[in-house]
Amino acid sequence: MTLQDSGNVRVRFAPSPTGYLHIGGARTVLFNWLLARKYGGKLILRIEDTDRTRHVEDSVGQILDDLRWLRLTWDEGPEAGGAFGPYYQSERLDLYNKYLDQLLASGEAYYALETPEELGAMRAAAEKATGGFRYPRPDPLPSIEEGLAVRAEGRAVVVRLKMPAADITVDDEILGQVTVAADQHEDFVIQKGDGFPTYHLACVVDDELMKISHVLRGQEHLMNTPKHIALQRALGFSTPRYAHLPVIFNIDGSKMSKRDKEKAIKKGLPPPEIDVHDFRVAGYLPEAVLNFISLLGWSPGEDREQFDLQEMTTLFSVDRIGKTNAKFDREKLQSFNTDWAARLSEDRLLEAYKEYLSANLDGGEISEWVNGPVTDAVLRLILRACRGFRTFRQVDAKVRFLFTADDDIVYDPKAVKKVLKKNDGAGYAMLEDLLNRFEALTEWTGDVLESLLNRVMTEKETKLGHVAQPIRVAITGATISPSIHESLFLLGPEHSLARIRLCLAKREDES
Repeated sequence: MTLQDSGNVRVRFAPSPTGYLHIGGARTVLFNWLLARKYGGKLILRIEDTDRTRHVEDSVGQILDDLRWLRLTWDEGPEAGGAFGPYYQSERLDLYNKYLDQLLASGEAYYALETPEELGAMRAAAEKATGGFRYPRPDPLPSIEEGLAVRAEGRAVVVRLKMPAADITVDDEILGQVTVAADQHEDFVIQKGDGFPTYHLACVVDDELMKISHVLRGQEHLMNTPKHIALQRALGFSTPRYAHLPVIFNIDGSKMSKRDKEKAIKKGLPPPEIDVHDFRVAGYLPEAVLNFISLLGWSPGEDREQFDLQEMTTLFSVDRIGKTNAKFDREKLQSFNTDWAARLSEDRLLEAYKEYLSANLDGGEISEWVNGPVTDAVLRLILRACRGFRTFRQVDAKVRFLFTADDDIVYDPKAVKKVLKKNDGAGYAMLEDLLNRFEALTEWTGDVLESLLNRVMTEKETKLGHVAQPIRVAITGATISPSIHESLFLLGPEHSLARIRLCLAKREDES
């Protein structure tokens, strides 16, 4: 995409608040954000909330929150303001009605008076005869007065655009020229029976009034674009430059849909992450998510794969967006997240971990652990102990024992059998030996504990697992934790010794 007048780049992201922000929508806003930032333009956030039947009350706030989490700020829109507001379509009905009246008065649109039952019968007859249905334009067209009279009777009357009897070609920056033949057009609804505009009318009016210069959106909208061009021509509007992004598929080739979660739940499987909020709750870093989704259809060249937003902005260009569908490789995303967790500064990692905790606690925070108040210093220790983690959820799994009271530790029967009872209770015997050694310590630091455990390994001529795993089961109830000397250090001598004693006491109870 060659941009001559870069200061006039105005792009928009226009989500419908029918649910949370889909990861595909995140890629769309990212590409728009990159285009605006690269050319010194503006990103407009517009809420397309005219479909009141599908409106989800809390979704607008969640969409804004997810965009902030991704660090994708907008220049105009909700909370930011701007000269072309309001930025909620439900607050712009007078504007849409103005242009609707213009289309009716010019004969470019008309009231369609069929009842839903009549329309259903027409559809059924056409599908039976030809296997398909295209709305037949009435002849003669109802007059404006007839339409208003029927509406006054309380009937839900729609307004349709009169499509031109000519081919319409979309000059797409990614796909090239896409032409829809005249005989494929259908007079489509631009005002619904409830008086709200359809997506088509509201979108076209807003793109004109908000001076949108470029529209980057998913390929699923490609067949809407000829309709929008027809509307633009009927209203005397300019046509933005269009670029339709490749569709995102699952790794198995199926379309990545919010219904994937419902299907997984029905099968008793963990639901996959689909919405941005899902990835937040699952413990991914926004840096990794942005880096990964930037490559879903776009290539920076030079065999580069990992870069931050600033580098991405420098490298971004629409002409490097491909035509073929992209595949969402979750293993690759996890690999990206692991790399980003390792390369981020400790301060940034701490900030991101606190954001993760807040997302999982509905905005709250963990205030206590076994050794007192949870401070930033405590969280830093936890992150250091878990270094090499793939997601923050993995960190939680490793350190849950630090937020569990000694008496509430639940011992995994499989871990007890495999680690403690096996070989005539060798694990329990190891614990008894180690308990005596731990009780004799005058200093409880990571280095001291690591040195002691290495000494035991040498004395007993055994592997670390035979020393560490019995302790791990005793203090956590399971076989997963940070390195054993760091786990003991974080838990502290009081709780470590208490849990080992409790574990040994349970053995006595079992016998």
